[in-house]
Amino acid sequence: MNLARVKSPLPGPKGRALLEKWHRYEADVVGYQAPVVWDHAKGCVVTDVDGNTYLDWTCGVLVTNVGHCHPHLVAAAQKATARLLNNYECANVERIAAAERLVKALPPHLDKCFFLSTGSETTEAAHRLMKRRTGKYEILGFHGGFHGRTSAGASMGGMPGPKKGYGPAIPGMIRAPYPNPYRDPAGWCDDGPDFPKYFAFLEEVVMANSTGSLAGCIVEPYEGASGFIFPPRGWLKKLEEWVHARGMLLTVDEVQASYGRTGKMWAIEHENVRADLLTIGKAIGCGVPVSAVAGTSDVFSCLSKGEMSSTLGGNPVASAAVSAVLDIYASEPLVENSAKMGAYMLARLKEMAPKCPYLGEVRGLGLVMGLEFVKDKKSKTPAPELIKPLINDCANHGLLIGSVGMFGNVIRVAPPLVITKDEADESLAIMEGALGRLKL
Repeated sequence: MNLARVKSPLPGPKGRALLEKWHRYEADVVGYQAPVVWDHAKGCVVTDVDGNTYLDWTCGVLVTNVGHCHPHLVAAAQKATARLLNNYECANVERIAAAERLVKALPPHLDKCFFLSTGSETTEAAHRLMKRRTGKYEILGFHGGFHGRTSAGASMGGMPGPKKGYGPAIPGMIRAPYPNPYRDPAGWCDDGPDFPKYFAFLEEVVMANSTGSLAGCIVEPYEGASGFIFPPRGWLKKLEEWVHARGMLLTVDEVQASYGRTGKMWAIEHENVRADLLTIGKAIGCGVPVSAVAGTSDVFSCLSKGEMSSTLGGNPVASAAVSAVLDIYASEPLVENSAKMGAYMLARLKEMAPKCPYLGEVRGLGLVMGLEFVKDKKSKTPAPELIKPLINDCANHGLLIGSVGMFGNVIRVAPPLVITKDEADESLAIMEGALGRLKL
């Protein structure tokens, strides 16, 4: 029996009325999504207000790794809500327990954490920590990097959207290209494991732009918002060595890459990268707003009492969610399933690519994959005009997908880590049908 069932072209009557009301009262400034008003969800299945059901490849934008509304997480949040909602900086039982649980789940060299509310807050905190600990002010980031829409996050990142039209970025930001194996005219990705061509160019970038005050580097283990760009294997480890050889601190932004998404609990575990700071968000609360910056005691030692705080960070409800999510990871093979089902889905999607003239590349690791669409496979000219029709077609057949990409031409494949083979097969069949109907 199929889990995805859509009764009529979208939006349905209730959904249409609610969407009209929504746009009448709230500014319509979010990205494009299928015209669906979510009502409830469980596991990998979303039900809208008209009773239609969908398989979910969005995971709430890589948030609901344990599945939508996992009963253990729901119960923990409900219990905490009835006891205490907020107490600012005062200690509470749940916060202390969550800190212990998170540190014990981290790579062993990271022995401290601090709770915040959003991913952007964590990259802002990392920005401050790198500068404060080194006494220097320049930060190296990368083209295509996305670290949030707040001032420092947008300035460190290399996506045009968060910056365009807002005036000068924060001074001291240096940006270098991120190696992209699909679009690599300079051949930076084919000379590993040391990548001498890339790092020679990086030296030139720094020499031309640095004033000699390099504090740190912030990097994503794969670039999510710019199109799920995965660097060649070994590059991230080489970058760590390059950064540390210059006395800089390394922040790895795992706001969307952690908690098993890539088939390891932490993406840095694939290459044993020793980050000085790790930014964590999204799946840490699986829908409950919470984030954290993790680091070494040495890095945090630069701050005195009162120099880092958050109104809602570490509140009892969010903290209860942190522990509940880690309970689920301890009792269910989510990381293993991510690796297994990710490999299965990636192989199936790669089988579809030759049959679709516009599907230029299928790439991924674990249960995070990108489908890049182009006008033709020889020129690789981006085809963003295909994305909305594909989102709508998939939704009308019961599959929710979303888009990313520097050029807006990449579909994300990021289902909850609880996805089963039957759910994967049904959703892949919907995507295969939609690819067959796709036309420029």
